[in-house]
Amino acid sequence: MGQASFPEMYERWLVGPLFRPWAEVTFEELKLSPGHRVLDIACGTGIVARVARERLGTAGYVVGIDINAEMLAVARTVAPDIDWRLGNAGALPLHDGEQFDVIVCQQGLQFFPDKPAATAEMRRALAQGGRLAVATWRPDEEIPFFRDLRRVAERLLGPIVDLRHSFGNAAPIEALLRDAGFHDVRSRTISRRIRFEDGAPLLRLNTMALVGMSTAGKAMTDNERKRAVEDIVSGSAPVLQSYADGSGVAFELSSNLVTAKG
Repeated sequence: MGQASFPEMYERWLVGPLFRPWAEVTFEELKLSPGHRVLDIACGTGIVARVARERLGTAGYVVGIDINAEMLAVARTVAPDIDWRLGNAGALPLHDGEQFDVIVCQQGLQFFPDKPAATAEMRRALAQGGRLAVATWRPDEEIPFFRDLRRVAERLLGPIVDLRHSFGNAAPIEALLRDAGFHDVRSRTISRRIRFEDGAPLLRLNTMALVGMSTAGKAMTDNERKRAVEDIVSGSAPVLQSYADGSGVAFELSSNLVTAKG
């Protein structure tokens, strides 16, 4: 993977197999129409916004917002025609009176430190009658591939609270949205078989995330973290092999999809 930055590796190795399928599912649910204005909150390198652009073409307007400038730099490189904005989900960088017909927050809500503020901002940004979709991964105990990898990492690092799966039950999300003033709030669990042509980059990036989220990892020097990543990657090889699918890896992955109206 050379000297690529984390956002570049994320875009190259994870976005296509891991995040695009859920963006497609979300827009099948929301049914974009010509002229729609779409907001992607916590857009990362922008796959949700890009799928919206693909579906709308020039007959719509798409904005992506993220707090990470390096992620947005990759987004701008990949899709310079989209309006990318640096900003916080708890205080969205919107123009005066600016609202959207469709808002999506895919795998971002679980990371927001002030979730009520973020959902209140979503409501402020959504036009009357507009539609919102929020997706969060289910608990990793329901996703054996990621559960098994976490357990390997915990042998070296101790218990890990994986923030990616920390908001895995739909009921609290529904309550947040109702409290923020949304109505017709509904949720369902969606499962998909995900396949990576090459499991090695996924394993390395996932291990980097686990080390970074662990209490032990936070106390390590950079060199210690690098050694920990190498040790965990090596120890995880049997897990990767158990999910082998030809030359790649495949596993079941589940997400909540919660929708609401403004």
